[in-house]
Amino acid sequence: MASDFKVSMLASSSSGNVTYIETPEHKVLVDAGLSGKKIADLMGQIDRNLQDVDAIFVTHEHSDHIAGVGVLARKYGMDVYANAKTWSVMQNKIGKVKPEQVHVFEPNQTQLMGDLDVESFSVSHDAIDPQFYAFHHAGKTFAMLTDTGYMNDISRSMLKDADTVLMEANHDYDMLRMGSYAWPLKQRILSDRGHLSNEDGALAIADIVGQHTKNVYLGHLSPENNEKALAHLTVTDVLQSKDLGVDHDFFLHDTSPLAATRLQEI
Repeated sequence: MASDFKVSMLASSSSGNVTYIETPEHKVLVDAGLSGKKIADLMGQIDRNLQDVDAIFVTHEHSDHIAGVGVLARKYGMDVYANAKTWSVMQNKIGKVKPEQVHVFEPNQTQLMGDLDVESFSVSHDAIDPQFYAFHHAGKTFAMLTDTGYMNDISRSMLKDADTVLMEANHDYDMLRMGSYAWPLKQRILSDRGHLSNEDGALAIADIVGQHTKNVYLGHLSPENNEKALAHLTVTDVLQSKDLGVDHDFFLHDTSPLAATRLQEI
């Protein structure tokens, strides 16, 4: 039976992040880290229109997650959800948003929206109060975790046995270590407030995959310190070493900074 709960990773990388989620009653974005025009073009790739999107859920205030938030809110009247600390540093970056569109959604809370329940959960990243989300509809779950230095117990519980997961595979350790980044930036990325490596992401996936998990997406790849094929191979090797049935029990998908993934039924 076809599902009416769908998701597309419109863009996912260190240069811009946008995720689209729909149910019969709601069409929402998580983050809007590209220009409004680019996001509109990506929506067109999945035959969807920004005019139909009613809300944006913001994870944190870094530019690759909020670059288009203000533009979309003003042009399309979208509600914007973020926690109070994120709002405090984000509002000057995104421009004026009407008060009635501003919604404070604190970490580790649940937002009930008709046929869509949204849970927020805190993560460890070098932002003022970063949080990610799990979306629930009709007994199914899409959960996402990027921009974190490690998977904490709360994140693990939110992602455990989710039907569809977006997991970070930001960098290859050797590429980062030998690359051109300044040492302080390398330290930041490798810290517990940085990003998950390919190996870290693989171990996190191994920890949360369950009998309901059918699709796992690798996200937030660094164009400077990773390669799509390398991330996919590394994660696959780790998961297979733990006797997990990659592309048998569940499917492992890539994401792109330039092309939307197909609209996937959850």
